Amino acid sequence: MADQDPAARAAELRALLHHHAHRYHVLDAPEIPDAEYDRLFAELQALEAAQAGLLTPDSPTQRVGGRVLEGFTPVRHAVPMLSIRTETDTTTAGALAFDERVRRELALPPEAPPVEYSAELKFDGLAINLRYEAGVLVQAATRGDGETGEDVTQNIRTVGQIPLRLQDGDDALPEVLEVRGEVYMRRDDFERLNQRQRDKGEKTYINPRNTAAGAVRQLDPAITAQRPLSFFAYGLGEVRGWRRPPTHALTLDALAALGVPVCADRAVVQGAEGLSVFHQAMGTRRDQLPFDIDGVVYKVNDVALQQRLGFVTREPRWAVAHKYPAQEQMTRLNAIEIQVGRTGKLTPVAKLEPVFVGGTTVSNATLHNVFELRRKGVRVGDSVIVRRAGDVIPEVVGRVGEGARAPYVPNFRMPRACPVCGSAVLRERGGIDHRCTGGLFCAAQRKQALLHFAGRRAMDIEGLGDKLVDQLVDGGLIRTVPELYTLGMAKLSALERMADKSAANLLAGLDKSKATTLARFLYALGIRHVGETTAKDLARHFGGLDRLMAASAEQLREVNDVGPVVAQSLRTFFDQPHNVEVVEQLRAAGITWPEHDGEAPDKGPQPLAGQTLVLTGTLPTLTRDEAKALVEAAGGKVAGSVSKKTSWVVAGVEAGSKLDKARELGVPVLDEAGLRALIDGQT
Repeated sequence: MADQDPAARAAELRALLHHHAHRYHVLDAPEIPDAEYDRLFAELQALEAAQAGLLTPDSPTQRVGGRVLEGFTPVRHAVPMLSIRTETDTTTAGALAFDERVRRELALPPEAPPVEYSAELKFDGLAINLRYEAGVLVQAATRGDGETGEDVTQNIRTVGQIPLRLQDGDDALPEVLEVRGEVYMRRDDFERLNQRQRDKGEKTYINPRNTAAGAVRQLDPAITAQRPLSFFAYGLGEVRGWRRPPTHALTLDALAALGVPVCADRAVVQGAEGLSVFHQAMGTRRDQLPFDIDGVVYKVNDVALQQRLGFVTREPRWAVAHKYPAQEQMTRLNAIEIQVGRTGKLTPVAKLEPVFVGGTTVSNATLHNVFELRRKGVRVGDSVIVRRAGDVIPEVVGRVGEGARAPYVPNFRMPRACPVCGSAVLRERGGIDHRCTGGLFCAAQRKQALLHFAGRRAMDIEGLGDKLVDQLVDGGLIRTVPELYTLGMAKLSALERMADKSAANLLAGLDKSKATTLARFLYALGIRHVGETTAKDLARHFGGLDRLMAASAEQLREVNDVGPVVAQSLRTFFDQPHNVEVVEQLRAAGITWPEHDGEAPDKGPQPLAGQTLVLTGTLPTLTRDEAKALVEAAGGKVAGSVSKKTSWVVAGVEAGSKLDKARELGVPVLDEAGLRALIDGQT
């Protein structure tokens, strides 16, 4: 080997190590002893150290962890990572309900053959998107909010089960293949990890799921490398240059052939009966599995049928999660306290005698709202049943028995003033939730208010993200939204990991945001029920903020699409002195926008007035936001789904189910050139 070309030997070693790692981590069938693997690994390390050009991103030596990260970079998913609906009935009736919905959506007659489904496990871990380009792992990202996740590539490289390079098959490797799956921790690995913690006299971890999620989101990849993480694939994201198999089950088989771990506990079943049998079988085996699951997942197997079924409210109609009954324990309700959430919702929280349930010790549990609390009939001092609902959020199920209480235990009542900021607490007519009305003032809502205010569709303050908002609020530098505009270089530079350039960029972003529009400012205030479209309608109708703030509920209802709920929400917001004070402070900080006298200004030609368009796919030169702005400037509206009321569908590259729906309903379809021609009056 001494005479062998170093580059050729390095390539040979990489291939050998990938092969043996797959045999060890995925197939659990090693072909060589650990010492031999270590010898090959050390040889590759020595070659790469001697000649820097030999190091490649897919080298097995890159699994051990790199530099400590300053923070996670946002990643915009090419294809959104959508959530799936959860079947609330944990009995076999849940399987029947899903099958009935699918048959109804497909308009299948009773005599039609059963629908074929792919049934698999619902892993209790962290969803991850793996992006392979030409077969090499180039990026890994968390789900995040479904649209944007966090770049955790360096950490994911440390997970032995995840291939850094896909296995070559008979066909060429895909140009782009995004693999979606779950990072999890096996129970035996979790127990060994906790034993090591105990041996070192350090704190043990609570459960495998949280430990796995925390490991993936470590800023130091070397720490992630010390955690025994595993991975199972369950689907796809963006795909280019690869012919997807016609069924979901064959897709998973194809991923396995590429060297991607896929769980063997899955089946192709027929109809509701097949789903029920799978649900029961996995429920019986649940405790014997080497990892935690909280249910099973059913997917229509035929990809063509999936496309026909499409999506509803950003959830696929062709898939559902069918969970198992949650674990329950009995304990004592010691007190009821109020928790104010990031959006101002007030939630009664049960303070419990600590009890071990669902793999963790629970001392707090949600009571959801006052109506649910009264329905369950629980009061302080009662023995109650606590459940980890969905195996995640502890909740009080109800009172145990009908035994005697103390002579007088008063019913719990929701407070009239927010326990955090003292603002009025209101419940919308017909609603069940109580909310604090001090949105811009309330400390409990501070971080959410800041993030929403700085959002791209609001004030668009570049550089102000989650991590920085946490630092500003937790460090006491920001208490209210207007204080953003009092930040200076000295305050920002004192923050951990805040370089002078980053501080200067943020200050420039803050200064730039001062010149805005009334619609953006209204949306940025975070008024309940006031989204982008309503904010634009309000700005167009009133022309100025003072006129809007002084408008009565009746005058507000004169605005397009503003009903009694939105009107009352606006009046409630502007009737709070705290909120008005914050608005005035923002104006005093220099935030301005063009105003008019209340009559709609000349908007120019409105060729799309009264028409509704749906955008799908990637357009050649326009981003989604730019296309939407063009449509709205021409008087049209942009909707998120296709219906019989849709006027046009504008389709770009890789248009999905919306394009299929348009063709099914006979809705006219345009490309970008057609959209421009329509706006220019040439169509």
